[in-house]
Amino acid sequence: MDVFNDYIAEIDHPEHRTRTEEVLNWVRDHFPNLKPELKWNQPMFTDHGTFIIGFSVSKKHLAVAPERAGIVRFSDEIVKAGYDHSKMLIRFPWDQPVDYSLLRKIIEFNIRDKADCTTFWRK
Repeated sequence: MDVFNDYIAEIDHPEHRTRTEEVLNWVRDHFPNLKPELKWNQPMFTDHGTFIIGFSVSKKHLAVAPERAGIVRFSDEIVKAGYDHSKMLIRFPWDQPVDYSLLRKIIEFNIRDKADCTTFWRK
């Protein structure tokens, strides 16, 4: 996953660096058809030129951005998993385990929902 090496190397906190790398590797391993890309200095995965999921690091959490449609579709499950969210991102706190089952559902939803999408973002 060379495309993310510089991004990961710049994460100051060792545990945050490790967690971010684990999540990005998990996405790559479980969704090998997605293309890893670094855009706007954020790691993300795309499918046929359309955005599927993106990530960013903050002091308190790993932000997961599935676009608004992913948040709306999984809002109840996000809350049940113990995560906070805004209109555009989910906050995975550093001190909580990652709910990979939920992450899988969100990514699978975006892949299906955007199968015929011809733009990077949903319209």
